[in-house]
Parts: sequence; structure tokens; C-alpha cells
Amino acid sequence: MAATPRLVRANGLLWQQVLADLRERLARGDFSGDFPGELDLVDQYGVSRHTVRQALRELRAEGVVTAARGRRPQVGPQARLIAQPACILHSLFASARARGLTPSAQVRHLEVRADDDAASRLGLAAATPLVHLELLRSIDGEPVARDRIWLPAALAEPLLTADLGRARFHTELHEHTGVLVTGGEETVQAVLPSPDEHEILGMATPTPALSVHRLGTSHGRPVEWRHMLIRADRITLSSTLGPPCGPSTDGAQPLRMTPSLS
Repeated sequence: MAATPRLVRANGLLWQQVLADLRERLARGDFSGDFPGELDLVDQYGVSRHTVRQALRELRAEGVVTAARGRRPQVGPQARLIAQPACILHSLFASARARGLTPSAQVRHLEVRADDDAASRLGLAAATPLVHLELLRSIDGEPVARDRIWLPAALAEPLLTADLGRARFHTELHEHTGVLVTGGEETVQAVLPSPDEHEILGMATPTPALSVHRLGTSHGRPVEWRHMLIRADRITLSSTLGPPCGPSTDGAQPLRMTPSLS
């Protein structure tokens, strides 16, 4: 587990800093089962018990942490849902961090606009305003993926003033809107990018890429349509056989694919 940072005492909002860091640690899956008690968190963060209680009160209200009188807090089902994302992009950057590499993201576009196709994917009318975010994601300064995201503006407008130049978009989404992406569908296809896309990703022409389309849902409600273009010359997909996760027409077990940097 990563060391817990001491907090900057600014604006009297220490509990919000504790809350933000606990959310990030939960999203990383740092806790399983038991959650640290109040006194443990007081010692970890170097703050008062009152400050810790304010942060825990928010986590309990969100269902991320559960607590009963006289018992240690427990990680709730909400936290488990976001701690185990199965999407390729998350796995790619988790693999990078595990190898000591540094993921980063550059915001290329952040705006409110209409997009008929994205609105349709989200189950919305064609003219519905959407927040559109385009990120250029890099590892150790080298571009590896272009990530384009559309979300309903009525839901995601708080992101317009957020710091999105990080690799943890869903953490920012949760912190600024309260939305948890709890499921969805993802499809992957090998493509040959356009000349402009080759240039954006710094690839020699012609180089294939992985095109990933993803519909993210929050408790069954579509909240995110996403298209990722990932350099196929920088990753390999390794697969392992696992137990069936749903009905199968031929009795075969599904493949679980985990990207790793090449």
C-alpha cells in the first residue's frame, strides 16, 4: 500500500482532503473487507478525530463504507464495484504503474456540444447537450492512447472546471458529480488509424491500433460513451482462462484479457 500523504492545512477543509484521498485509495482497491478505524486514520493523516469523522460521514452516506455501532467500518459494495474495473484502458495504466512507469493525460478538448451518435448511444435525444472530453494519454511522456468521452451535460457539467489532466478519470467523475461507473459493455477492434491519428499518437505510418468502444453505466443507466484509440505497437494482450461469467452457447469459458506494455 502506498504511503499516506500528510495533508496541506489550507482553507480549513482538511476533511475534504482526507475524503478525496480515501476515495482514491478505495478506487485503487487498497482496502478489502475491513476499513481503517477512526484512530488509525487519525494517525495516518495527522488530523483530528473530528476531521476523520466528517470524511467518514460522507463515505457512509455514499454507501462506500458501512459501519455499525461498536464495530470497525467495512468497505461497502459501492467501493468494490469501482475498485475492480475490467476495461482495457484502466488495465493498461494499472500495468504501467505496477512496472514503475508514469501515466499522464493531456486535455485536448473539453466542451459542451451536441453529437447525434453519442447521444443515441446514451439513449438521449439527438440535440441533447453533452460534455465532450478528449485526452491524449501517455506513459513516461510517450503518447499511447487517444481517449474521447461523451457524458450528458446535465450530469457532467461540474467536470468543466475539474483538473482532468490525470490518468484517473473515473475518480474525478465520482468526486465532482457523485456518479459511479458500475458496469457497461466494451468492444475491441483492430484498425488502421487515419494519417491525423498516426500523427497525434506519434506512430510511423502505417501502424495498426486497437479501437475500443465502451458504454459505461451507473446501476444500469447509461452515463458515458467512450472511444479509445490505443497504440497496438506499445501493448500486447495476454489472456487467461477463467470460470464462466455468464451463459455460453458452446460451453466454452470466456477469455479475460489483460493488456501489458510491450
